[in-house]
Amino acid sequence: MFTMVARRLFQLIFLLFGISFLVFSSMYIAPGDPASTIAGPTATESEIEAIRENLGLNKPFLVQYGTYLKHVVQGDLGYSYQNHQSVAEAIGIRFPSTIKLAVASMIVAIIIGIITGLISALKHNSWLDATATTFALFGISIPNFWLGTILILLFSVQLQWLPVSGMSAPWYTVNGMKELILPAITLGTGSAAMIARMTRSSMLEVIRADYVRTARAKGVKKSHIIWIHTLKNAMIPVLTVIGVNFGTLLGGTIITEKVFAINGVGRLMIDAIAARDFPVVQGSVLLVATMFVLVNLMVDIVYLYIDPRIKY
Repeated sequence: MFTMVARRLFQLIFLLFGISFLVFSSMYIAPGDPASTIAGPTATESEIEAIRENLGLNKPFLVQYGTYLKHVVQGDLGYSYQNHQSVAEAIGIRFPSTIKLAVASMIVAIIIGIITGLISALKHNSWLDATATTFALFGISIPNFWLGTILILLFSVQLQWLPVSGMSAPWYTVNGMKELILPAITLGTGSAAMIARMTRSSMLEVIRADYVRTARAKGVKKSHIIWIHTLKNAMIPVLTVIGVNFGTLLGGTIITEKVFAINGVGRLMIDAIAARDFPVVQGSVLLVATMFVLVNLMVDIVYLYIDPRIKY
Protein backbone atom coordinates (compact mmCIF):
# COMPACT_ATOMS: atom_id res chain seq x y z
CA MET A 1 0.00 0.00 0.00
CA PHE A 2 2.87 2.37 0.79
CA THR A 3 4.27 1.86 -2.71
CA MET A 4 0.88 2.66 -4.26
CA VAL A 5 0.49 5.85 -2.21
CA ALA A 6 4.04 6.96 -3.03
CA ARG A 7 3.51 6.30 -6.74
CA ARG A 8 0.23 8.23 -6.79
CA LEU A 9 1.77 11.18 -4.94
CA PHE A 10 4.63 11.17 -7.44
CA GLN A 11 2.11 11.19 -10.30
CA LEU A 12 0.35 14.10 -8.58
CA ILE A 13 3.40 16.31 -9.18
CA PHE A 14 3.23 15.82 -12.96
CA LEU A 15 -0.55 16.13 -12.97
CA LEU A 16 -0.44 19.47 -11.18
CA PHE A 17 2.33 20.61 -13.51
CA GLY A 18 0.10 19.85 -16.51
CA ILE A 19 -2.92 21.51 -14.91
CA SER A 20 -0.92 24.63 -14.05
CA PHE A 21 0.27 24.87 -17.66
CA LEU A 22 -3.25 24.49 -19.07
CA VAL A 23 -4.74 27.03 -16.68
CA PHE A 24 -1.93 29.51 -17.23
CA SER A 25 -2.27 29.10 -21.01
CA SER A 26 -6.04 29.61 -20.83
CA MET A 27 -5.64 32.79 -18.82
CA TYR A 28 -2.91 34.03 -21.20
CA ILE A 29 -5.01 33.66 -24.36
CA ALA A 30 -8.30 34.72 -22.74
CA PRO A 31 -9.74 38.01 -24.04
CA GLY A 32 -9.32 41.07 -21.84
CA ASP A 33 -6.38 42.83 -20.27
CA PRO A 34 -5.80 42.61 -16.50
CA ALA A 35 -3.76 45.80 -16.59
CA SER A 36 -6.65 47.74 -18.14
CA THR A 37 -9.05 46.31 -15.55
CA ILE A 38 -6.75 47.31 -12.69
CA ALA A 39 -6.08 50.79 -14.09
CA GLY A 40 -9.74 51.59 -14.66
CA PRO A 41 -11.57 53.19 -17.61
CA THR A 42 -9.98 56.63 -17.17
CA ALA A 43 -6.35 55.46 -17.22
CA THR A 44 -3.97 56.49 -19.97
CA GLU A 45 -2.05 54.06 -22.15
CA SER A 46 1.22 54.91 -20.37
CA GLU A 47 -0.34 54.10 -16.99
CA ILE A 48 -1.65 50.78 -18.31
CA GLU A 49 1.75 49.95 -19.77
CA ALA A 50 3.41 50.74 -16.43
CA ILE A 51 1.07 48.29 -14.69
CA ARG A 52 1.86 45.62 -17.29
CA GLU A 53 5.57 46.09 -16.72
CA ASN A 54 5.17 46.03 -12.94
CA LEU A 55 3.19 42.76 -13.07
CA GLY A 56 5.42 41.22 -15.75
CA LEU A 57 2.54 40.92 -18.21
CA ASN A 58 4.61 42.39 -21.06
CA LYS A 59 7.08 39.49 -20.98
CA PRO A 60 6.91 36.43 -23.31
CA PHE A 61 4.57 33.59 -22.36
CA LEU A 62 7.26 31.08 -21.36
CA VAL A 63 9.05 33.65 -19.22
CA GLN A 64 5.81 34.49 -17.41
CA TYR A 65 4.97 30.81 -16.91
CA GLY A 66 8.49 30.00 -15.70
CA THR A 67 8.33 32.81 -13.13
CA TYR A 68 4.90 31.65 -11.97
CA LEU A 69 6.01 28.02 -11.69
CA LYS A 70 9.11 29.01 -9.72
CA HIS A 71 6.97 30.86 -7.17
CA VAL A 72 4.44 28.00 -6.92
CA VAL A 73 7.19 25.47 -6.17
CA GLN A 74 8.29 27.76 -3.33
CA GLY A 75 4.74 27.84 -1.98
CA ASP A 76 4.00 31.35 -3.25
CA LEU A 77 0.73 31.53 -5.24
CA GLY A 78 1.15 35.23 -5.85
CA TYR A 79 -1.01 38.21 -4.99
CA SER A 80 -4.43 39.25 -6.16
CA TYR A 81 -4.49 41.96 -8.82
CA GLN A 82 -7.64 43.45 -7.26
CA ASN A 83 -6.70 44.01 -3.63
CA HIS A 84 -3.05 42.88 -3.44
CA GLN A 85 -4.06 40.19 -0.97
CA SER A 86 -2.06 36.98 -0.89
CA VAL A 87 -3.80 34.31 -3.00
CA ALA A 88 -3.09 31.67 -0.35
CA GLU A 89 -4.68 33.89 2.28
CA ALA A 90 -7.72 34.65 0.11
CA ILE A 91 -8.28 30.95 -0.59
CA GLY A 92 -7.63 30.00 3.04
CA ILE A 93 -10.38 32.34 4.24
CA ARG A 94 -12.96 30.90 1.85
CA PHE A 95 -11.92 27.24 1.64
CA PRO A 96 -13.57 26.16 4.95
CA SER A 97 -16.98 27.24 3.62
CA THR A 98 -16.46 25.21 0.45
CA ILE A 99 -15.32 22.17 2.43
CA LYS A 100 -18.33 22.41 4.76
CA LEU A 101 -20.71 22.64 1.81
CA ALA A 102 -19.04 19.78 -0.10
CA VAL A 103 -18.97 17.45 2.94
CA ALA A 104 -22.59 18.24 3.89
CA SER A 105 -23.68 17.69 0.29
CA MET A 106 -21.81 14.39 0.12
CA ILE A 107 -23.42 13.19 3.37
CA VAL A 108 -26.85 13.98 1.93
CA ALA A 109 -25.93 12.26 -1.35
CA ILE A 110 -24.57 9.11 0.33
CA ILE A 111 -27.52 8.67 2.70
CA ILE A 112 -30.20 9.28 0.07
CA GLY A 113 -28.34 7.54 -2.75
CA ILE A 114 -27.43 4.30 -0.97
CA ILE A 115 -30.82 3.90 0.73
CA THR A 116 -32.69 4.62 -2.51
CA GLY A 117 -30.47 2.31 -4.56
CA LEU A 118 -30.72 -0.46 -1.97
CA ILE A 119 -34.53 -0.31 -1.84
CA SER A 120 -34.68 -0.17 -5.63
CA ALA A 121 -32.51 -3.29 -5.97
CA LEU A 122 -34.30 -5.29 -3.28
CA LYS A 123 -37.72 -4.35 -4.72
CA HIS A 124 -36.68 -4.87 -8.33
CA ASN A 125 -39.43 -4.19 -10.93
CA SER A 126 -41.84 -2.94 -8.25
CA TRP A 127 -43.41 0.51 -7.90
CA LEU A 128 -40.66 1.37 -5.43
CA ASP A 129 -38.07 0.57 -8.08
CA ALA A 130 -39.89 2.73 -10.63
CA THR A 131 -40.15 5.61 -8.13
CA ALA A 132 -36.43 5.40 -7.29
CA THR A 133 -35.48 5.30 -10.98
CA THR A 134 -37.64 8.36 -11.63
CA PHE A 135 -35.99 10.16 -8.72
CA ALA A 136 -32.54 9.35 -10.11
CA LEU A 137 -33.50 10.68 -13.54
CA PHE A 138 -34.97 13.82 -11.95
CA GLY A 139 -31.89 14.37 -9.77
CA ILE A 140 -29.44 14.08 -12.66
CA SER A 141 -31.48 16.31 -14.98
CA ILE A 142 -32.44 19.21 -12.73
CA PRO A 143 -30.09 22.25 -12.77
CA ASN A 144 -28.64 23.36 -9.44
CA PHE A 145 -29.58 27.02 -9.87
CA TRP A 146 -33.25 26.11 -10.52
CA LEU A 147 -33.49 23.68 -7.62
CA GLY A 148 -31.77 26.12 -5.27
CA THR A 149 -34.13 28.94 -6.25
CA ILE A 150 -37.21 26.74 -5.76
CA LEU A 151 -35.99 25.60 -2.33
CA ILE A 152 -35.36 29.21 -1.28
CA LEU A 153 -38.82 30.28 -2.41
CA LEU A 154 -40.50 27.38 -0.62
CA PHE A 155 -38.60 26.92 2.65
CA SER A 156 -37.15 30.41 3.16
CA VAL A 157 -39.63 32.86 1.64
CA GLN A 158 -42.95 31.05 2.01
CA LEU A 159 -42.50 28.83 5.08
CA GLN A 160 -39.64 30.86 6.62
CA TRP A 161 -38.11 27.74 8.17
CA LEU A 162 -34.56 28.18 6.89
CA PRO A 163 -32.29 31.16 6.12
CA VAL A 164 -32.26 32.50 2.58
CA SER A 165 -28.49 32.73 2.14
CA GLY A 166 -25.11 32.95 3.80
CA MET A 167 -22.95 30.60 5.83
CA SER A 168 -21.47 32.44 8.81
CA ALA A 169 -22.38 30.37 11.89
CA PRO A 170 -20.24 27.35 12.96
CA TRP A 171 -21.55 24.12 11.43
CA TYR A 172 -22.07 22.42 14.82
CA THR A 173 -24.57 25.07 15.98
CA VAL A 174 -28.29 25.02 15.20
CA ASN A 175 -28.02 28.10 12.98
CA GLY A 176 -25.01 26.64 11.20
CA MET A 177 -26.90 23.43 10.40
CA LYS A 178 -29.90 25.42 9.18
CA GLU A 179 -27.65 27.38 6.85
CA LEU A 180 -26.26 24.14 5.38
CA ILE A 181 -29.54 22.31 4.72
CA LEU A 182 -30.72 24.02 1.52
CA PRO A 183 -27.29 24.34 -0.17
CA ALA A 184 -26.44 20.73 0.73
CA ILE A 185 -29.69 19.42 -0.73
CA THR A 186 -29.24 21.56 -3.84
CA LEU A 187 -25.68 20.39 -4.45
CA GLY A 188 -26.15 16.80 -3.27
CA THR A 189 -29.24 15.88 -5.30
CA GLY A 190 -27.35 15.16 -8.51
CA SER A 191 -24.72 13.08 -6.71
CA ALA A 192 -27.43 11.21 -4.79
CA ALA A 193 -29.06 10.24 -8.08
CA MET A 194 -25.77 8.90 -9.49
CA ILE A 195 -25.01 6.97 -6.30
CA ALA A 196 -28.54 5.50 -6.31
CA ARG A 197 -28.19 4.32 -9.91
CA MET A 198 -24.80 2.74 -9.25
CA THR A 199 -25.94 1.12 -5.98
CA ARG A 200 -28.97 -0.37 -7.72
CA SER A 201 -27.04 -1.84 -10.66
CA SER A 202 -24.20 -3.10 -8.47
CA MET A 203 -26.59 -4.70 -5.95
CA LEU A 204 -28.57 -6.43 -8.71
CA GLU A 205 -25.35 -7.87 -10.11
CA VAL A 206 -24.15 -9.15 -6.72
CA ILE A 207 -27.56 -10.53 -5.70
CA ARG A 208 -27.45 -12.90 -8.68
CA ALA A 209 -23.98 -14.20 -7.74
CA ASP A 210 -23.47 -17.87 -6.88
CA TYR A 211 -22.24 -17.25 -3.33
CA VAL A 212 -25.41 -15.34 -2.51
CA ARG A 213 -27.57 -18.23 -3.72
CA THR A 214 -25.41 -20.59 -1.69
CA ALA A 215 -25.88 -18.47 1.42
CA ARG A 216 -29.64 -18.53 0.90
CA ALA A 217 -29.60 -22.29 0.41
CA LYS A 218 -27.73 -22.68 3.71
CA GLY A 219 -30.46 -20.75 5.50
CA VAL A 220 -28.45 -17.62 6.30
CA LYS A 221 -30.66 -14.77 7.52
CA LYS A 222 -31.80 -12.37 4.83
CA SER A 223 -30.50 -9.33 6.71
CA HIS A 224 -27.06 -10.98 7.08
CA ILE A 225 -26.97 -11.72 3.35
CA ILE A 226 -27.89 -8.14 2.46
CA TRP A 227 -25.54 -6.29 4.81
CA ILE A 228 -22.55 -8.66 4.92
CA HIS A 229 -22.47 -10.60 1.66
CA THR A 230 -24.24 -8.35 -0.82
CA LEU A 231 -23.83 -4.69 0.14
CA LYS A 232 -20.16 -4.97 1.11
CA ASN A 233 -19.21 -6.54 -2.22
CA ALA A 234 -21.39 -4.09 -4.14
CA MET A 235 -19.73 -1.05 -2.56
CA ILE A 236 -16.55 -0.93 -4.66
CA PRO A 237 -18.11 0.66 -7.79
CA VAL A 238 -20.29 2.80 -5.49
CA LEU A 239 -17.17 4.07 -3.70
CA THR A 240 -15.68 5.02 -7.05
CA VAL A 241 -18.74 7.14 -7.83
CA ILE A 242 -18.64 8.69 -4.34
CA GLY A 243 -14.97 9.61 -4.70
CA VAL A 244 -15.39 11.14 -8.15
CA ASN A 245 -18.49 13.05 -7.08
CA PHE A 246 -16.86 14.40 -3.93
CA GLY A 247 -13.92 15.67 -5.94
CA THR A 248 -16.36 17.21 -8.42
CA LEU A 249 -18.34 18.85 -5.60
CA LEU A 250 -15.21 20.68 -4.42
CA GLY A 251 -14.99 22.40 -7.78
CA GLY A 252 -18.68 22.34 -8.63
CA THR A 253 -19.95 24.49 -5.79
CA ILE A 254 -19.66 27.62 -7.93
CA ILE A 255 -23.32 27.90 -8.94
CA THR A 256 -24.62 26.86 -5.53
CA GLU A 257 -22.36 29.34 -3.75
CA LYS A 258 -23.59 32.08 -6.07
CA VAL A 259 -27.28 31.21 -5.53
CA PHE A 260 -26.97 31.07 -1.73
CA ALA A 261 -24.41 33.92 -1.45
CA ILE A 262 -21.81 31.68 0.21
CA ASN A 263 -18.34 33.17 0.37
CA GLY A 264 -16.47 30.09 -0.83
CA VAL A 265 -13.73 29.22 -3.31
CA GLY A 266 -16.21 28.82 -6.17
CA ARG A 267 -17.55 32.33 -5.74
CA LEU A 268 -14.00 33.64 -5.38
CA MET A 269 -13.08 31.96 -8.68
CA ILE A 270 -16.06 33.45 -10.54
CA ASP A 271 -15.29 36.96 -9.29
CA ALA A 272 -11.61 36.51 -10.17
CA ILE A 273 -12.45 35.39 -13.73
CA ALA A 274 -14.71 38.41 -14.21
CA ALA A 275 -11.94 40.73 -12.98
CA ARG A 276 -9.17 38.97 -14.95
CA ASP A 277 -7.45 38.28 -11.63
CA PHE A 278 -5.21 35.54 -13.01
CA PRO A 279 -3.26 34.56 -9.84
CA VAL A 280 -6.50 33.91 -7.90
CA VAL A 281 -7.97 31.79 -10.72
CA GLN A 282 -4.79 29.75 -11.08
CA GLY A 283 -4.42 29.21 -7.33
CA SER A 284 -8.07 28.16 -6.95
CA VAL A 285 -7.90 25.66 -9.81
CA LEU A 286 -4.67 24.15 -8.47
CA LEU A 287 -6.28 23.71 -5.04
CA VAL A 288 -9.39 22.04 -6.46
CA ALA A 289 -7.28 19.74 -8.66
CA THR A 290 -5.08 18.73 -5.72
CA MET A 291 -8.10 17.96 -3.54
CA PHE A 292 -9.70 15.93 -6.34
CA VAL A 293 -6.63 13.72 -6.74
CA LEU A 294 -6.19 13.28 -2.96
CA VAL A 295 -9.84 12.28 -2.52
CA ASN A 296 -9.50 9.62 -5.21
CA LEU A 297 -6.30 8.40 -3.55
CA MET A 298 -8.22 7.96 -0.29
CA VAL A 299 -10.89 5.99 -2.16
CA ASP A 300 -8.22 3.65 -3.54
CA ILE A 301 -6.93 3.07 0.00
CA VAL A 302 -10.44 2.30 1.26
CA TYR A 303 -10.71 -0.36 -1.47
CA LEU A 304 -8.08 -2.41 0.34
CA TYR A 305 -10.15 -2.54 3.53
CA ILE A 306 -13.39 -3.43 1.76
CA ASP A 307 -11.89 -6.08 -0.51
CA PRO A 308 -8.50 -7.49 0.61
CA ARG A 309 -8.24 -9.35 -2.71
CA ILE A 310 -7.31 -6.11 -4.45
CA LYS A 311 -3.58 -5.84 -5.00
CA TYR A 312 -1.83 -2.74 -6.25
